[in-house]
Amino acid sequence: MSQTHVGIDVSKHQLDVALWGRPEEDDCLANDPQDIEALCRRLSRLAPDRIVVEATGGLERPLALALQAAGLPVAVVNPRQARDFGRASGRLAKTDRMDARLLAEMAALMRPPVRPLPDADRQALRELVVRRRQLTAMCAQEQNHLASADPSLHAHIQAHLDWLLAALESLNQEIQARLQSHATWSGQAELLRSVPGVGPAAAAVLVAELPELGHLSRRQVAALVGVAPLNRDSGQLRGQRHIGGGRATVRNVLYMATLSAVRWNPAIRTFYERLCQRGKAKKVALVAAMRKLLVMLNAMMRDQVPWQAKPAPAAIHS
Repeated sequence: MSQTHVGIDVSKHQLDVALWGRPEEDDCLANDPQDIEALCRRLSRLAPDRIVVEATGGLERPLALALQAAGLPVAVVNPRQARDFGRASGRLAKTDRMDARLLAEMAALMRPPVRPLPDADRQALRELVVRRRQLTAMCAQEQNHLASADPSLHAHIQAHLDWLLAALESLNQEIQARLQSHATWSGQAELLRSVPGVGPAAAAVLVAELPELGHLSRRQVAALVGVAPLNRDSGQLRGQRHIGGGRATVRNVLYMATLSAVRWNPAIRTFYERLCQRGKAKKVALVAAMRKLLVMLNAMMRDQVPWQAKPAPAAIHS
């Protein structure tokens, strides 16, 4: 019996369902709890090998959670991956039904990994972290406006900036309270914050958006975050290595933590300075320090051991 591979294109009001190699069984359902439940029952009878859903800004979440709760193997893929797969297949036209069929073919040929979706508690923490990121960006915008605006607008901008800063402080307190109220998260956050350079905001992002930390190898976690250098070689050409892909929000937080660690964390500072002394560009050395810090955090979470500075070598007395 051939395996069943399913692609589901999610929009605000409907779900387009396609089974790879069986276009006569394509379906279109409403994106509501009743039809999602009916779809889960139907797919449970088919026992598919993989169901691929494209991330669509959160619209896919109720469907993906329902599929996971029904014990079905669902993989939520990045829209860029699906788009690149379609281009590689020579498909330029786009409709919801075509997208569903493309995702079904991707399920069969590419077999995207099935990863557990975050539960309701972790998703709520993620939403708070995302909102904090939005407020931080708005504060930076208003500070820039304050520096360049006409003096007649300063009072108005400052009032808005004060409100944003107060909202940001309140949100920071809510995030920390949520971390402390969760036994596992509080321990993880405390472990992460034991590392010089990792503050409360960075720890919250790592707990919320990188739950795999401590469960992957050093190479896997570097690739997942996007700090593993990518080759750019062709023939005799040896191109410059670059990082990219992965979870950009985690990488951005790791970058800021590394800037602090280069100053205050002796292990990271020594590593960074050694690379600079060897002639590495500061940006290259900083990226390498990011990767070292991430690998260190991954090992700490795996072993559940807080950071400890290596003791200075004992002086030798004659």
